Amino acid sequence: MRIAHVILTSRFAGSERYALELAAAQAAAGDEVHLLLRRRALQARPDALGHRVGPGVVVHAVPDWLPAWHGRRRLDALAPDVAHGHLSAGCRAVAGCRRAGARVATLHIAYKPRQHARLDGLVAIAPWQMAAIPEPLRARSVQVDNWTRPAPPAPGAREALRAAHGIAPGDYLFGALGRVEDSKGLDVLAEAFARAALPGARLAIVGQGRAWRALRRRAPAEVVMPGFAARPQDWLAAFDCFVSAARSEPFGLVFLEALQAGLPVVATASQGARHLASHLGGALVPVDDDDALAAALGRALGTPRRDGDEAVAGFRIEPRLAALSAFYQARLAD
Repeated sequence: MRIAHVILTSRFAGSERYALELAAAQAAAGDEVHLLLRRRALQARPDALGHRVGPGVVVHAVPDWLPAWHGRRRLDALAPDVAHGHLSAGCRAVAGCRRAGARVATLHIAYKPRQHARLDGLVAIAPWQMAAIPEPLRARSVQVDNWTRPAPPAPGAREALRAAHGIAPGDYLFGALGRVEDSKGLDVLAEAFARAALPGARLAIVGQGRAWRALRRRAPAEVVMPGFAARPQDWLAAFDCFVSAARSEPFGLVFLEALQAGLPVVATASQGARHLASHLGGALVPVDDDDALAAALGRALGTPRRDGDEAVAGFRIEPRLAALSAFYQARLAD
């Protein structure tokens, strides 16, 4: 099957990881896989996408100006069996394609008519997304959970990162990982951690985003904020507990990454956390509640790691590949 994935962002995060890992896995399974990226995503910088593309995936560079329009033209030239869009501009490119056998998209956030209404089918990453998809498009859509793949940390990563950022070996390190933006609630986390005043505890907020500078000004000086991490698994090895203070989290691929690393999890009751609650352990914290989050951090202090492989045993990519292949075939048969 000839599959063309389109993701026209320029910086690596969870949605980009999903698209790149899916493309690589499909290529490894024997499909002819193409990946449309904007040129800015191919720059030589740690948070770019180009150096993360898996073997066997054919990359097409799309100009940075009017990327959705150029993406549609490239798709028409490729004439794939399946054009699969990711995020806003990628979905618009796929919706405008006239020569694909099936035009589909993954809902990385939520159903948006402007991006999704003209497509032949959608992949919801969590059950709550399905209700917003109107019929008959919902009948041509499927819900497939995200996955995680083994990503061992570098040898000595825990010790090296802690030493580099002044975190003592015996400190209990709470950590957040992801884009620094309002939806992630990291301002609430910084405030809750300060209120908790836990002896022997530190906090690291790892990631970059629009709200980074404002959060750095607001957070106590002892909060570690190193910015973008090219190897997030190394920071997960340095953490002792993962914290999500999200106001909105559609699925939370980072939850699976944290569980795979064996970390206990403190999470607010976002959409994704509610979906994964039985795997996360412990009660979810109300969104935007500094005091409740501070109390949850206090209860989690000292909680040990667990068996990561066992925690994510139900979230491997192979069953998801089979489900997506069946979804593609059904859309081609429509």
